[in-house]
Amino acid sequence: MNAARLWRIAAPLAVGAVLLAIWQAIVRAEDIPSYILPGPLLIAETLWEDGSSLLGSLMVTLRITLAALAAAAILGGGIALLFSLSRVLALSLFPYAVILQVTPIVAIAPLIIIWVQEPFLALLVCAWIVAFFPVVANTTVGLNSADRNLLALFRLYGASQAQTLRYLKLPTALPYFLAGLRISGGLALIGAVVAEFVAGTGGAETGLAFRILEAGYRLAIPRLFAALFLLSVTGIVIYLVLDTLSRLLLRHWHESAIEEGEE
Repeated sequence: MNAARLWRIAAPLAVGAVLLAIWQAIVRAEDIPSYILPGPLLIAETLWEDGSSLLGSLMVTLRITLAALAAAAILGGGIALLFSLSRVLALSLFPYAVILQVTPIVAIAPLIIIWVQEPFLALLVCAWIVAFFPVVANTTVGLNSADRNLLALFRLYGASQAQTLRYLKLPTALPYFLAGLRISGGLALIGAVVAEFVAGTGGAETGLAFRILEAGYRLAIPRLFAALFLLSVTGIVIYLVLDTLSRLLLRHWHESAIEEGEE
């Protein structure tokens, strides 16, 4: 591991450790009750004691998140491909994708949960609505960003539309698609949590959002913070995995993934 990569990891960890130490010091110095603001040590203790229950709920939320992200990648990429092939289709349908994106999911989630009888599918639809637009928008831009001179060259050599798509447009769009996917990873998690908040039901298949609601009702604030910590870590891990995937796919040929000194 080179010095630059080590510094990139160590710097945020050091800042986080300092902030946690300051937080713990303030809680102790001011003697703040745990039901108002627990310290990091109490949150860590709660996470250790209730870890099995919270991790089980996290798995439920993560399953919805990953399913929504996969649906966003497949359907979003497919929709963008259709938009690139048909200008009329793009002009006709893209505004509705924008409308769906800007409509608050909190407002339409209750309707989706009522209309879709299967709980998991209802939560999946809610999370997908939040996650799909960055993939559609970014991939559409990427497919339309192919170099005009190269397009003219492909036409000059008699390349078919399928060949132009495969050898020019898709490689051009791949960085855009992966950038949209990184954004959608976090949004899928947010959508899953919001949908669980709206559903607000417990049971054997209980997501982490319900655990947060439950902890809030019972003033079990350390448990609430522990659940929030798990959600934050999950979001970071999802982003890092997608970022690593992007670098692996692009590192040998795209400028965005080539680090200094590798040229």
